[in-house]
Amino acid sequence: MSSIITAKNIIKSFVDGEKVTNVLKGINLEIQKGEFVAIMGRSGAGKSTCMYQLSLLDEPTSGEIFLNGVDTHNMDEEERTRFRLNELGYVFQDYSLMSDLTAEENVALPLLMQGVEKSLAFKKAKLSLTSVGLGEKLENTPAKLSGGEQQRVSIARAIVHNPKILFADEPTANLDHANSEIVINIFKKLNKELGLTVVMVTHEDEYRKVVDRVINLDDGRIVN
Repeated sequence: MSSIITAKNIIKSFVDGEKVTNVLKGINLEIQKGEFVAIMGRSGAGKSTCMYQLSLLDEPTSGEIFLNGVDTHNMDEEERTRFRLNELGYVFQDYSLMSDLTAEENVALPLLMQGVEKSLAFKKAKLSLTSVGLGEKLENTPAKLSGGEQQRVSIARAIVHNPKILFADEPTANLDHANSEIVINIFKKLNKELGLTVVMVTHEDEYRKVVDRVINLDDGRIVN
């Protein structure tokens, strides 16, 4: 396998007046193409902050990040946005769906933002929703979906453009056990059958046995 994510000496600090808080204190890691990796640690360990740096949703104070062989260090904001839109997928614990759009419209949205022709975007959205078991809920708005179904819509949206890497930040935090299991099984299927690289932040210790590898964080450092 080859590395799809490489982080070199990632430091992330937050400044509040004269107070400087160092959240990440020199993160070095490699994630291989096709791995299913969990980032774990106690509350406040820096898990989500780490994922936000790796996924280009935030910029580190210093350090270098390479994604699929691309040096992201000197990208401007437009280049970062384009890279996120084309190469990466995201799933968050709060689903982040547009409340006035149907499930199909929510999933088609990133394709339309890429400039994909409308009929093709909606065709791909339907296929993506069907792949997560929601082929009968295309016209439902988020208010007419359960929490578990909303999270599956967000997964369909995250994978509709065939990303190289899927990032998931506490994707089961707001779900009951049954729906959490459905979500994790979808991730496993995407990883094993499609070879999608999955990086998941979670505090759920039971998922240690599900993933290929765990990256443990404590106080902003990797402690594996």
